[in-house]
Amino acid sequence: MSWCSPPGSASAPAAAFYRQALLALQAAQVPFLVGGAYALAHYVGLMRHTKDFDIFVHPRHCAHILEVLRAAGYHTELTFPHWLGKAFNGQDCIDVIFSSGNSIATVDEAWFVHAVAGNVLEIPVHFCPPEEMLWSKGYVMERERYDGADIVHLLHACGAQFDWPRLLGRFGSHWRVLLSHLILFGFVYPARQSCIPTWVMQDLLHRLQCELHHSPPADQLCQGTLLSRAQYLLDVKGWGYGDARLRPTGRMTAAEIAHWTAAISGEERAQ
Repeated sequence: MSWCSPPGSASAPAAAFYRQALLALQAAQVPFLVGGAYALAHYVGLMRHTKDFDIFVHPRHCAHILEVLRAAGYHTELTFPHWLGKAFNGQDCIDVIFSSGNSIATVDEAWFVHAVAGNVLEIPVHFCPPEEMLWSKGYVMERERYDGADIVHLLHACGAQFDWPRLLGRFGSHWRVLLSHLILFGFVYPARQSCIPTWVMQDLLHRLQCELHHSPPADQLCQGTLLSRAQYLLDVKGWGYGDARLRPTGRMTAAEIAHWTAAISGEERAQ
């Protein structure tokens, strides 16, 4: 079968790797969802070539998927045991994602229940639901990567059809993060604010208003570490703040945080 990549997509060798890997996973009947740039292209129509191909999997299937890809001839590794594995073919990479770097946006059954059918490289696949894409992208606020524009574009393309109660449930007590993106959306697209239901904004703004009448929490906690692994190290290492990622407040162990922090490049630390 002949096939071609859409404009702006991966090089032919990378696309061939992605295609062969997807076919191997489908033959092994291991469930996975396509995310990242290809999912964004499906929902938004914006295709950009990144250095990897993202698949999202249930945590219990990660080891099996890495084994399937290893058997297909690719080098694999469990890069970060709390959220990410990788498969390599030369310089090209497939990210096998089962959570997020802050351990908040963990893949569960609902991702698959609400997945959306489509095609990638002429292969039928299912994409991550746009609500879960927004949830996982909502916390990405590093100096070298900020996913706010992706979120704004998702809202523009899909917001009118979102399952808003489910999305609110995903953010839970972190509703301020969602509100910040919704406010930014209204700034970017003043004429498109109807994409966000009025009741959603009213609900979140009411929560914000209610907080004005309550005393602040007594514990000195920095939740910035949920947004950036690098930019709030001063707060937890030098200013005495607690790290919101650490159990029981968060979902990470001290060892996982240390491993995740050690991977920060020297350049990123210096910024």
